[in-house]
Amino acid sequence: MDKSSILSAGIDTAKATLDIAVHGRAEVLTVDNDAAGWQQVAAYLTRAAGGPGGGCQVGIEATGGYERGVIRTLQAAGFPVMVLQPMQVRSYGRAHLRRAKTDRIDAQLIAGCTSLFDVARRVPPDLRFDALGEHLTVIEQIEEDLIRARTRAEHITLARLRQAHVLEIARLEKRRARELARLLVALRAYPDLARRLALVESIPAIGTRTALAIVIRMPELGQISREEVAALAGLAPFVRQSGTFQGKACIGGGRGQVRRALYMPSVAGAHFWNPALQALYQRLIARGKPAKLALIACARKLLIFANTVVQRGTPWVKHRDIKPAAPA
Repeated sequence: MDKSSILSAGIDTAKATLDIAVHGRAEVLTVDNDAAGWQQVAAYLTRAAGGPGGGCQVGIEATGGYERGVIRTLQAAGFPVMVLQPMQVRSYGRAHLRRAKTDRIDAQLIAGCTSLFDVARRVPPDLRFDALGEHLTVIEQIEEDLIRARTRAEHITLARLRQAHVLEIARLEKRRARELARLLVALRAYPDLARRLALVESIPAIGTRTALAIVIRMPELGQISREEVAALAGLAPFVRQSGTFQGKACIGGGRGQVRRALYMPSVAGAHFWNPALQALYQRLIARGKPAKLALIACARKLLIFANTVVQRGTPWVKHRDIKPAAPA
């Protein structure tokens, strides 16, 4: 089908409602964000496209998970769906000098932004990662609760209150262990994901918890370049330069959960467990780079190693994966 004949629709998602706009049309439909509303959206877009599925591509802004139900419904109905980052939609709005913000306007902006893409040519999201990601999020929340409980316990001197916190920490630790075990069982039920996890775990300094974060939070692993995988995690430095101004290169954006998961393994790898990271870290320190910058470079290298072993389909091999150090 000719791209010019395909309609582009945009959906603005809220907790309770969905606003749906078709690019080039003034009408905006508002429905409840529930199963009945999702079916209304599918029926509305089918009518707008003059038939099911392929005559309309849909863009929807990432909204903390409230968009998942309508995405699944539209994909089941045959619509190509693309999840847009808020920055993409904001940039499109600024380019068109749109400063007003309502749900209806946002839906129209998302529809316009979607029209710039050929959504059907993109690889559709793997729905297996929805449940796995939700499970991992619960584990991350338990870990955050553990950190807070341990911090509070350090400042409590009353025996009764301290004992209550000790019991709470033990409860959270047991719950974390149970949920991790269940998540591993769920992931290993898929042979391809189990293989991917084993490949990532073969890299020195990456344990099971970190490997889970990389595999689940980076579904694209092994299918993209080293530059792309670093950029997706927000570990690729971007340069700020204009005229004679030379700003410092910084990292940021991307998938912060992956970045956070990689930081402590990069510390352990750079100092103890991974000869390739040790060589990189020592080389950067010898050049006068700050220790934190060197550790971020190690985190980026770890993620590139993970992408490489999955792409190659073979585990980490010391003599192959360590490259000679460049002269300082």
